[in-house]
Amino acid sequence: MSRHFEKAEGLCENKDSATEGFVFNQTMLRIADPARSLDFYTRVMGMTLIKRLDFESMAFSLYFLAAGDDFSDISEDENERTAQTFGRPAMLELTHNWGDTAESVDYHNGNSEPKGFGHIGFHVPNADAACKRFESLGVPFQKGLNDGSMKGIAFIKDPDGYWIEIFDADKVADTCAPHLKK
Repeated sequence: MSRHFEKAEGLCENKDSATEGFVFNQTMLRIADPARSLDFYTRVMGMTLIKRLDFESMAFSLYFLAAGDDFSDISEDENERTAQTFGRPAMLELTHNWGDTAESVDYHNGNSEPKGFGHIGFHVPNADAACKRFESLGVPFQKGLNDGSMKGIAFIKDPDGYWIEIFDADKVADTCAPHLKK
C-alpha cells in the first residue's frame, strides 16, 4: 500500500525516518505597512496574531498569524508561545523591513512575469457570502466567484497585491470536476 493518496511522477514511497516530526509551519509574505496588512488579515480575513518578533539590530519585524477559532492552547508564557508559534502548522508570517513603506516598495506577487509564487488560499463556509462581504469592505478582486471558466473559486488581493484564493472546501470537487482529465 502506498503512503500517498494519489499517483504522480517523482513521488518517494519510502519516508525517511529523519523527517519524522517535520511540520509545514509557515508561508512568508513581505509587507510594506504592518498596520494596513494586520488590519486586513485580522479584520477582513479573521486571523489571529499569535506572535510578534521585532529584530531591532536587523531592522525588521515578523508577525505570525493563524486562522481558526480556538486558541485556548496558546500559552501566555513568551518562550512557550514562541515554541508553539514555530511548531504550529499553516501559519502566515508577515515580514516588515522597517525601511519599507507603501510608497517606497512594490512587491512581486508571483503572478506576473517572471511567474513564481502564486497565492495563499482560504476555505470559507459560504463562498458567496464571503465574497459579498469582501465586496462591501472594498477588497479588490483578481477574479470574481462566478468569473472565468472555473466558477465557484474567487481570488481577492491583500494590501500588497498578493492573491488569496477563496473557496468552499465542500464544493471544490464539483467546481473542479468539469475541468479534470478523465
